[in-house]
Amino acid sequence: MFLEQFPAVERQNGWIEVVCGSMFSGKTEELIRRLKRAEFANQPLLLVKPFIDNRYHIDNVVSHQGSSLKAQVVANSKAILDLWSNEQIVAIDEAQFFDDQIVDVANQLAMKGVRVILAGLDMDYKGTPFGPMPQLMAIAEYVTKVHAICVSCGNLAQFSQRTASETDQVLVGAIEKYKPLCRTCYNKLAH
Repeated sequence: MFLEQFPAVERQNGWIEVVCGSMFSGKTEELIRRLKRAEFANQPLLLVKPFIDNRYHIDNVVSHQGSSLKAQVVANSKAILDLWSNEQIVAIDEAQFFDDQIVDVANQLAMKGVRVILAGLDMDYKGTPFGPMPQLMAIAEYVTKVHAICVSCGNLAQFSQRTASETDQVLVGAIEKYKPLCRTCYNKLAH
């Protein structure tokens, strides 16, 4: 379980948090939970999401459970720096969809004293590391891996099995295109 630990109040103490896991594991729900706590404490924040993620709402970050927060939609990671106006917290949903520059953006913001929170899939539907997520996890002070429940056997699920026939790495979707599986059930259906 992730324990939020805050360094001294001075702004020069920024850090990076990554929330990762499979589809339906609660990544966005956890991101929103952390942000709602920060909002309650009147901490200024910037929430962004990639333009490709328009599943539930065009300009809100929305969890599969229906929790929602207003976000800025960006086309690339550099745009996050352009939007940042000294907020204490910068949160980024669906980080796996960003270009590799997201790693540098997160580092730059943390060096400016920002609490950077990124949520995203750690693996694609083939079970391989997804986009910049491995690098983000490596540079983060805090990494929280959340799990779904395997729809086949009920164990903890860490894989996102694609049920649609498309084979591109990026296929935005929800329950109609993916299901969470544990390692054993996922490997039974190995590609």
